Amino acid sequence: LQVLGFEVDTVNSVQFSNHTGYDHWKGQVLNSDELHELYEGLKLNKVNRYDYVLTGYTRDTSFLAMVVDIVQELKQQNSNLVYVCDPVMGDKWNGEGSMYVPKDLLPVYRDKVVPVADIITPNQFEAELLTGRKIHTEKEALEVMDMLHAMGPETVVITSSDLQAPLGNDYLIALGSHRKTKADGTRVTQRIRVESPKVDAVFVGTGDLFAAMLLAWTHKHPNNLKVACEKTVSAMQHVLQRTIKSAKAQAGEGNKPNSAQLELRMVQSKKDIENPEIIVKATVL
Repeated sequence: LQVLGFEVDTVNSVQFSNHTGYDHWKGQVLNSDELHELYEGLKLNKVNRYDYVLTGYTRDTSFLAMVVDIVQELKQQNSNLVYVCDPVMGDKWNGEGSMYVPKDLLPVYRDKVVPVADIITPNQFEAELLTGRKIHTEKEALEVMDMLHAMGPETVVITSSDLQAPLGNDYLIALGSHRKTKADGTRVTQRIRVESPKVDAVFVGTGDLFAAMLLAWTHKHPNNLKVACEKTVSAMQHVLQRTIKSAKAQAGEGNKPNSAQLELRMVQSKKDIENPEIIVKATVL
């Protein structure tokens, strides 16, 4: 976000030695009281005026509830504030979904967070959890996105899915939907499908990168979800291709790269993040 010209006030919800994809990690988790205290400091200095709020991985229900309170207060200060929420709860492995945060976060996301969010970026499993509907086809995915719109957000992007891609098995499908209410009260919905080449490795942090770049590119292209998603997914591809190439070189011929070698090559990809060459196109549905 900073590379793309945004002034960012960061609140670290956790301070860990490394990400949790490693075998071991040490560190502290911010609780809701500590979050409240940091926010109070911003408020006392009257700098709690923001255009965007972006949230990701959280493990604690009271922390998440505090985020909702803060977002609602910030929206009172600035009615145009856009809240981008990545509802990080779990994922599918070999077709089976499982949660990697405590289960009691789901009702908080569903009943409190999503209704105040403007843009959400769940994966397929998270979209299914939030709506209680399973997705087997693209048609069902579009219906689930409509259900998510009805809960509040006007932009929904399902960042990854196990749906069959028209381009073949080597591609991963993401789906986006942007619903706008025009001045005369009519609703217009733009829907897109993005197919990107699968990269054979487990990366950590791709969801965070996706959400941050989607925020930036929807800011720069507010009424064009197609272009925003093309730039986001293309930049992701550049970062992942560079990361896997570097990881394989470090691991050596025939060896599987480890977590350290698979750390996203963010700094090395600075130019691709600032101005991504469009290598992935979106289809308007």
